[in-house]
Amino acid sequence: MSKDSTGSTPGFLVWRLANKWRVAVDRAVAPLGLTHAQYSLVASLYGMQRAGERPSQRRLADHTGLEALYVSKLARTLESAGLIERTRDPRDPRAMQLTLTEPGQAATRQAIAVVQELHQQLLEPLGGLDAPRTGAFTDTLTTLLDAPLAPPVPNDRTTQGTTP
Repeated sequence: MSKDSTGSTPGFLVWRLANKWRVAVDRAVAPLGLTHAQYSLVASLYGMQRAGERPSQRRLADHTGLEALYVSKLARTLESAGLIERTRDPRDPRAMQLTLTEPGQAATRQAIAVVQELHQQLLEPLGGLDAPRTGAFTDTLTTLLDAPLAPPVPNDRTTQGTTP
């Protein structure tokens, strides 16, 4: 365990790990002209397209956990870079559908390979990508992500004690 982590709360450790991962992915995909957030978008889009889906920006936001407005901003940037195309959904003219371009697919395949190497490094202490501990870790993360989490309401008597 990291010396800085002794006595830390689980929330703090999740935050530290998330930041460590974001920085590592940012550095790894930067030579491909991508950021971690852009990678998350194009890698998700790549997987969805391979499954036969042509998602809307909203659907991609829901899938990635990113805010819809942020996905829209990322999509415009990726479109300007020639990596994706944004088109109006014929069933809903308010919605934009996203598709990777040929250069976008090529860049995404390269980025996925680079990030897969990072996955191996990250999970090596658990025995590697296919290790039982990694499976248990993945299950635990999934459980935590599926659990509803709402911040406490300010001035709620149940969270503030008994003072009026």
